[in-house]
Amino acid sequence: MNRSTPRVALVGAAGHGTHHLRTISRLAAAGRVELAALCDPRPVLEPPAGVPVFPDHRAMLDQVRPDIAVVSTPPHTHLPIALDLVAAGADLLLEKPPVATLAEHETLAAALADAGRVAQIGFQAQGSHAVATLRHSIAEKRLGEVRGIAAAGTWIRPDSYYARSAWAGRRRHEGRPVLDGALVNPFAHTLMLGLALVTPAVPVSIELERYRCREIEVEDTACLRVHFDTGPALLVAVTLCAPTAREGDIVVHGTEASAVLEYPTDRLAFTPPGAARPGGAAESPPAGRADLLENLLDHRRDPAAVPLLVPLEATRTFTILAEAVVAAPRPVRVPASSTREHGTGPARTVELTGVDAAVTAAAGRLAMFHESGAAWARPAITVPVGTPPSGSLRFADPS
Repeated sequence: MNRSTPRVALVGAAGHGTHHLRTISRLAAAGRVELAALCDPRPVLEPPAGVPVFPDHRAMLDQVRPDIAVVSTPPHTHLPIALDLVAAGADLLLEKPPVATLAEHETLAAALADAGRVAQIGFQAQGSHAVATLRHSIAEKRLGEVRGIAAAGTWIRPDSYYARSAWAGRRRHEGRPVLDGALVNPFAHTLMLGLALVTPAVPVSIELERYRCREIEVEDTACLRVHFDTGPALLVAVTLCAPTAREGDIVVHGTEASAVLEYPTDRLAFTPPGAARPGGAAESPPAGRADLLENLLDHRRDPAAVPLLVPLEATRTFTILAEAVVAAPRPVRVPASSTREHGTGPARTVELTGVDAAVTAAAGRLAMFHESGAAWARPAITVPVGTPPSGSLRFADPS
């Protein structure tokens, strides 16, 4: 291996980390990186031959100093791990959500600046070429003036989902805030996709409805409407208690046309079909996504020519909203009369009556659940917004 080849460590190699391990292994086979170490307190199944495995990142740093660290650990552990790795000289690919609070965000940003290091955040949907096409269509006013942007998702999660870890469904764990509500963890990509289309993204007020259909501490169903200092509002309607699955669509309502971006397939459709290109057919974005680790490698080689797709600063507004949601009053417990149970044991699911229609209506009308007439809905609360970022969100174009 060329000594100039970046050495990559994977912290959190079991569970979701196996997806990162496949990417790192592919890049190692192509000679672009060297897999230097794996870390996880859990057993790592079939680690690559010759690659050391450590129980935690501190034990690893005693023996290995990676150039890049991929961090795929529970969200509430991100900051202390990231700070240690940055101090040791590593650039980061840090899984989403990056940190729990704006103060943590600023602490990590300062550490990166002091060490001359960078962090790419694992919102992989931001590498979608379809997202770049949609942003361009909005900027060129090919949909007319944007009246509002909605994000909608309906997932089905069994009881085993909340038994996956000690922090699942909790507000705090081991003295730290946990980001595991529907808005900021399972549907974090959906929220971030919506934010990517709002320019400038400086929130000034938040309306929030949070519900729980189980004995958990966070929401499994929610509707969020964010108003910004300029531009359209963003509405996010999501649930983990649906009878049917809808991964997470983004709907852009324009005065001349509308657009729907489907997650995670990245299919992009315009209504009417020719609206995205005046006088012609709708734009067809290139297929696929730019890989975040490859983008980080390219950025390290030529920072001026290759911007990061999702630098830490691009997630500041996400963190402001996540902190506001987590700090809000406990979710409303939905009465049993509005739910139905299916199955038993770990496979049991809880269906919220009418939630599919409520999510669809919210995205179509840019309306909160209680404005759409859902029988179990309650009026939204207004949530204080933290210190806004100094400027708009900026994302690199993956094309």
